[in-house]
Amino acid sequence: MAQTLEFMRRRIESAEDLYGVVRVMKALAAASIRQCDLAVESLAEYNRTIETGLQVVLWNRPEAVPANSLSGKRRGIIIFGSDQGMCGSFNEQAAAFAIDAIEALPEREEDRIVLVVGARVVGRLEDAGCAVREQFPIPSTVSGIASAVQDVLLKVEELRFREGIEQFLLIHHRPIAPAGCAPATVQLLPIDAAWLRGLAERSWDSRSLPTFTMGWRELFSALIRQHLFVSLYRAFAESMASENASRLASMQAAEKNIQDHLSVLAVEYHQGRQQSITEELLDIVAGFETLTKEDDRRTRKSAARASG
Repeated sequence: MAQTLEFMRRRIESAEDLYGVVRVMKALAAASIRQCDLAVESLAEYNRTIETGLQVVLWNRPEAVPANSLSGKRRGIIIFGSDQGMCGSFNEQAAAFAIDAIEALPEREEDRIVLVVGARVVGRLEDAGCAVREQFPIPSTVSGIASAVQDVLLKVEELRFREGIEQFLLIHHRPIAPAGCAPATVQLLPIDAAWLRGLAERSWDSRSLPTFTMGWRELFSALIRQHLFVSLYRAFAESMASENASRLASMQAAEKNIQDHLSVLAVEYHQGRQQSITEELLDIVAGFETLTKEDDRRTRKSAARASG
C-alpha cells in the first residue's frame, strides 16, 4: 500500500506541474492576443492616413485609376499557419480552408505558386497534394511583424518581375467576437479598382484642398507600397491573434481537464490513505489481541501450576 500511495503522490505532483505550465501558457496567450489587437487598432489609423493620401492623389487625376485587367493567368497564394503547437485545430482549419479555396480557383495547378507562413501547416498542405514553393517563419512577437512583412513583400516583388505573377491571394485566420476565429481570403494584388475609384470620388471633408509637390507617379507608387505593407501586416497580426485565441481556448480546456483529474486523484489518494490507516489500525488491534491471548494463556498456566 505504501508503494501505491507513493505512486499516486507522484501522479498528483506531475499533474500539478502540468497545471502550472498550462496556466503560464494561458497567460502568455492572453497577453499576445492583446498585443496583436493593439497592433491592428493602431494599424487602422495608419491605414486611414494612407487612404487619405490616395484620395488626394487620385482626386487630382481620377482618370489614372488602373483597371483590373490582367495579362497573365498565374497566381500566388500566401497561406498563414503557425510555427508552434498546442493551438487546437488552428492549422487543420487553415489547411482545409486553403485547399478548398485553391481548388475553387480558375487557374491550372501548374499556374499557382503557394507560399506558406508558419511551418506546421506545410505538412498538411503537402499531404493534400499542394506543393509549397517557399516557407516563412511566424514572428514570435508583434515587434517582429514588420521585418517579416518586408521578407514576404520582397518575395512578392521577385515573383512579379521574374515570373510575371500579377495576382496574389492571402488566406489567414481572422478573430471573431467574442473569442473565436475563422479563416478568410483577402486579395492582395491586383489592387481593387472599384476601391480606388471610390477614393477618387470621395468628397473632401475640409474647405482647404490638399496639394503635393512630389511627382504623381512616385507618390502613387509609394502609397500603394504602403497599402500592401498594411494589408500584409494586418494579415500577420490577425493570424497571430487568432492562433493565440485558439491556444487560449485549448489551454482553458486543458486546465479544466487537469482540475478534474486532480480532483479524482485527490479522492483516490485520500481513499488509499484512509485504507492504509485502517489496515494499520487493524494490524495494531490484531497484534494487541494476540498479545492479550498469550498473556491469558501464561496466566492460566501459572495458576494451574500453583494449584497443583
